[in-house]
Amino acid sequence: MGFFEDVYRVVKMIPEGKVSTYGQIASLIGQPRKAKIVGWALHSNPYRGIVPCHRVVNRKGELSGAFAFGGMEEQRKLLEAEGIVFNKDGTIDLEKYLWNPELDNISDNIFI
Repeated sequence: MGFFEDVYRVVKMIPEGKVSTYGQIASLIGQPRKAKIVGWALHSNPYRGIVPCHRVVNRKGELSGAFAFGGMEEQRKLLEAEGIVFNKDGTIDLEKYLWNPELDNISDNIFI
């Protein structure tokens, strides 16, 4: 399985109402220094409606300016529909909404 497919597999595990970061996804697939490539994979997501790439944000809780399916406003609408409340500055409180894979029995480097 290739890098992009590994990314899609992990992103499909993010539960509704939670978000992950590019770096967290990279770490989970055993490539912690490739957060930017995770972004490329999500931008190229061929599984619209199956891989919820709208649930991935940057390490500051900011939305992606290049969200693949409609831009930041669409990403925000999708996340709000899942119950995520945004801070006044437009960011997401990662302490509250960051996905904890350990709670789902998913450990680091799940693809190694």
